[in-house]
Amino acid sequence: MTDARNAMAGAVNTPAYVLDESRLLHNLEILKGVQERTGCKILLAQKAFSMFSVYPMIAKYLSGTTASGLFEAKLGREEFEGEVHVFSPAYKYEDICEIVDVSDHIVFNSLRQLRNFGHICREAGKSVGLRINPECSTQEAAIYDPCAAGSRLGVRACELTEFPDVDGLHFHTLCEQNADALEITLKAVEEKFGEYLHKCKWVNFGGGHHMTRPDYDIALLERLITDFQQKYNVQVYLEPGEAVALRAGYLVTEVMDIVENGMNIAILDASAACHMPDVLEMPYRPPLFESGEAGEKAHTYRLSSCTCLAGDIIGDYSFDEPLYIGDRLCFEDMAIYSMVKNNTFNGMPLPEIGILHTDGSYETVKKFGYSDFKERLS
Repeated sequence: MTDARNAMAGAVNTPAYVLDESRLLHNLEILKGVQERTGCKILLAQKAFSMFSVYPMIAKYLSGTTASGLFEAKLGREEFEGEVHVFSPAYKYEDICEIVDVSDHIVFNSLRQLRNFGHICREAGKSVGLRINPECSTQEAAIYDPCAAGSRLGVRACELTEFPDVDGLHFHTLCEQNADALEITLKAVEEKFGEYLHKCKWVNFGGGHHMTRPDYDIALLERLITDFQQKYNVQVYLEPGEAVALRAGYLVTEVMDIVENGMNIAILDASAACHMPDVLEMPYRPPLFESGEAGEKAHTYRLSSCTCLAGDIIGDYSFDEPLYIGDRLCFEDMAIYSMVKNNTFNGMPLPEIGILHTDGSYETVKKFGYSDFKERLS
């Protein structure tokens, strides 16, 4: 590992999520540049990254937060200085008044929900929006495609006979995609909803824009935003989640034991099922510092967990040197969809949360214990 990572890996109590401050700032500079050059507003999608201890830092670069419901909206209002937008496929009546209190934009998923609750938002002086479905799929995985057949997300053009009583329209169709997918989507949005766009004050392009990925076409994105804003005289919003903290965090874990069953299997104190659920849900193989594919380097291991789930396997990795009990491993790109999705299955402890600062120092921000496991049960 680098000197900074060596110091950090030795300082943490594993397992631990560690935010790399320098990488976060790198991402934020990119996002801030897009805002400054286009006049769009970029919001942090808290569903991907809700480490509120760094919200004051992020607030210096972005315009606000977006929430998937009441709790995220409250977190955004309490911890982030900026706009608070909320979208949910449906709202409960007992929640809507509190949502209105803490939010600036409330976006509805159906015309029925808009009829039921839109007037409450308007009477409170809030901006009201409607999510639309342009029925334009640009990805193959249906589980991540809001435009897939039978999707519950957004109103289709065939459901509209006139412009609804809203300030803006919202669409979210992308997942970890480049600007070319947005270009295709915008053509579909204009084709299906073009008659309504001139009546909007704002249009939200949603999330899924991998803007901080090295190969992302920033120039195309900025042209699309600028042309759209000028053509329709609207404020454009984007609400990336992954792009904010992409490649900006680690999960540090320790080798607890090594067993053999046709291959070497390392048992870690981190769990795919508990601490990095997307490894099993997507699925995907997370990058691991100083490792290779199975068979690429001299020593190959299957990395697994100490839960009872037989399939709690992170993947097969190879190393230049053998692994030993007590070794520390550092999984990369672990800031997003990790802290927000983890769980305590099997009574597994939640990882501590820390920050690797730009000066190389490590700060523990939060520790968890038995009470965090017990208090979510009854």
